[in-house]
Amino acid sequence: MWRCSVCGLIYDGEEPPEVCPKCGASKDKFEKVPEDKETLINRSRCTNGLHMKIYGLLTELKDLAQKGLDDDLDPGCVKIFKKEKEEAEILQRMIMAELTVHMNKSKWG
Repeated sequence: MWRCSVCGLIYDGEEPPEVCPKCGASKDKFEKVPEDKETLINRSRCTNGLHMKIYGLLTELKDLAQKGLDDDLDPGCVKIFKKEKEEAEILQRMIMAELTVHMNKSKWG
């Protein structure tokens, strides 16, 4: 695993690329990622992937809750659907904030 010292791109491979696919920096601008950092990057990729998957599921939950709100069967159901939608929105905001922290700390990979 290699990191471009110009733009921070992480490149997976035995050798760095001839040029950075993101910024065009030459091969000599890449630094080998230490093994402990490589482990952290891979763990971050897993966690970030989970957050993104959950974000998608929360979008589905919001859509389903909206259908329940539109159906407006009775006050009890409406109350539950409203709560589901609100909580899904809060969780999505929390996920986006956490992913932003990860990106700012170069824990994206």
